[in-house]
Amino acid sequence: MAAFCVGVTGGVASGKSEVTRRFQALGVVVADADVAARAAVETGSEGLAQVVAAFGRDILDAQGALDRAAMRRLVFGDETARRRLEAIVHPLVRAMLRAQCEAAVGVYAIAAIPLLAEGGGREAYPWLDRCLVVDVPVAVQQARVMRRDGIEVELAQRMIAAQATREARLAIADDILVNDGPIEALQVQVEALDRRYRAMAESLRG
Repeated sequence: MAAFCVGVTGGVASGKSEVTRRFQALGVVVADADVAARAAVETGSEGLAQVVAAFGRDILDAQGALDRAAMRRLVFGDETARRRLEAIVHPLVRAMLRAQCEAAVGVYAIAAIPLLAEGGGREAYPWLDRCLVVDVPVAVQQARVMRRDGIEVELAQRMIAAQATREARLAIADDILVNDGPIEALQVQVEALDRRYRAMAESLRG
């Protein structure tokens, strides 16, 4: 049972998924918020029942599953609807992540939370022992998003602007992994952080 939990976050195209993959390769259990968000509203779940109660059956497809395209259309540009949806899904996701981290085999576990800063920060996740921010300059983010998604600069800028600012993410960081170089440079940083977290977790165990 892991008694030490690290939250990992970062902006779009910061490389946080690659970072968590490298932690996994070192034997660390990673609980993924994106995976948990899908599970929270899967067919037959209590979460989906709450979403239907809030928004009606029009957000279901013919098989009774959540019609994600219809849901996106409903909440896009509608702040009230988006907040209603988040009020249902976010607590379920937080509970799933905590349960997965606490049940993880190993001395520590990671919760990968892309929207940690946007979703209430450390206050919403008081059970996190550390917060690791994967950080890149905005100009690097923009270039990576354009290359990755094949989009124009204006759309890349809007995607970045829709998230928390770089400063807001850094404000909640205990540790910062700067990922503005070649991907090969990540491994040394990840291994150093892994050693640090293992030592911290073992000290808690006494």
